[in-house]
Amino acid sequence: MRLFHVSEESNIKIFQPRIPYRDDLDKRKGLVWAINERCLPNFLTPRDCPRVAYQLGSLSTSEDKDKYFSSKSCNHVIAIEYKWFEVMKNTTLYLYEFNPSKFYLQDEIAGYYVSEEVETPINQVIIKDIFAELFKRNVELRIVDNLWHLSSEIQKSSLNWSMCRMKNATPP
Repeated sequence: MRLFHVSEESNIKIFQPRIPYRDDLDKRKGLVWAINERCLPNFLTPRDCPRVAYQLGSLSTSEDKDKYFSSKSCNHVIAIEYKWFEVMKNTTLYLYEFNPSKFYLQDEIAGYYVSEEVETPINQVIIKDIFAELFKRNVELRIVDNLWHLSSEIQKSSLNWSMCRMKNATPP
């Protein structure tokens, strides 16, 4: 298994555990977050870019596949708003890879893993063309005027989904 952290910062040498801000997580212990390779495309965007990401899961129906995927060969979609297109085109991402030995699963569908220890990356990959990286990973990219309708529909579907930075999405 490979685990990653995506950042716009180019020189992170160590990752210190941070207290989570989410109310559903234990605020008594700091965590270092990582993402597995299957869900990595959900984070191949500028940090503050709102996005709706979804992919086929073991319980996904053929009806949802037909409705929400335009390509038969893709099983992962990332949707962003068109106002983020230029930002994404001009953003460089740094992909930090971790040794997975001290990480444990936090959320299987989201692909989140956490460690309670200081972590040092074992590798760094620079991604200068985010679009090319997504296409290389066989991800369908959608550019839409507003994410809220899609977000509402996907949450009711049989697909595995992730909604990130929706506070930055254009209001409905």
